[in-house]
Amino acid sequence: MNIPAEFDEIRPYTPEELPAVFDELLADPQFLPIALSFFPGVSREELAARLHQCKTNLDVQKRVFYPLVEELVMRACASVDLDTQGLPISNYTFVSNHRDIVLDSAFLSLLLLQHGFPTTVEIAIGDNLLAYPWIKKLVRINKSFIVQRSVGMRQMLESSARLSRYMHFAISEKKENIWIAQRQGRAKDSDDRTQDSLLKMLAMGGEGSPADRLRSLNIVPLAISYEFDPCDFLKAKEFQQKRDDPGFKKSREDDLVNMQTGIFGEKGHVHYQMAAPINTWLDEVADLPKAAFFDAVARRMDRAIHRNYRLYPNNYIAADRLDGDGRYAGRYTEADVCRFDAYIDGQLARIELPGKDEDYLRERMLTMYANPARNQAAALR
Repeated sequence: MNIPAEFDEIRPYTPEELPAVFDELLADPQFLPIALSFFPGVSREELAARLHQCKTNLDVQKRVFYPLVEELVMRACASVDLDTQGLPISNYTFVSNHRDIVLDSAFLSLLLLQHGFPTTVEIAIGDNLLAYPWIKKLVRINKSFIVQRSVGMRQMLESSARLSRYMHFAISEKKENIWIAQRQGRAKDSDDRTQDSLLKMLAMGGEGSPADRLRSLNIVPLAISYEFDPCDFLKAKEFQQKRDDPGFKKSREDDLVNMQTGIFGEKGHVHYQMAAPINTWLDEVADLPKAAFFDAVARRMDRAIHRNYRLYPNNYIAADRLDGDGRYAGRYTEADVCRFDAYIDGQLARIELPGKDEDYLRERMLTMYANPARNQAAALR
């Protein structure tokens, strides 16, 4: 396939580029020990042979990455499942709430293969997470394309336009699926809202009206529900750090800790729920003025995601704790309460901060678990 050169800096590697990139990674003194730690008893030569047997990015995922993801599901999850709601097998742009930096897209790709989809997703990933050159190479092997967030203001508009053009190309010409989060970064308090700016970026590529441009991406709102968020204590810690120092910013090392904690931490049950594609209702709002159009699409996508959460006892307990009305008392048992309280106490104990504000941190963690229940209740009214 002839891929326009303008995408070379951000796109996943092509099959022809893979052998050279494999060799570069295997020669990287930072990458090699980390890679071998995931494959106990495997030598560098054996890893090299395994990689070079892969002729496409999908081969790499199936033969190298997804056996690791399947093992992770067994070790760190009670279950991981997907409800497609009977959506025909096609290629889609999945726009979802965002819980885990790495696993949201990894679990989705694995689930799509298990449900008979012919391929996985190309993954939108911010360049702020690419702390080392080997990470950038690794994610581009794993069908990721780069969202450039570290460019200057003058370059941002063109960078966004190029990103949009690439996504349209991936859907229309490459016939790939795409995964992208509904907003930049994770919603630290789990109050999931689609950013209008995301939809405006998606509509920069393609042709026709804003509705035509979104329609051509075949967008599916996707709800992701984790019973436990392994990074909840890190998110609470960041809330206090920003409260105490408004200028606080996470370091690249902090991002790596979040990635590692999210991958290996306990997640309990994990559920993915597809909503109807927005093309089924887009005509209802297509004639609105541009600003109102993007707002209407974002809010309707939010409602679809909120309705499709799978809620767990944790969500109901946290909502009752904060709202004080006991409306969800029939949704959990005393055993559930004891388990959740012990979990929250254990996560709070992992937070190391000068001037640690336990009451504030507990409220922040409870809010993370309560907001999905609150949002679903509002969406179902």
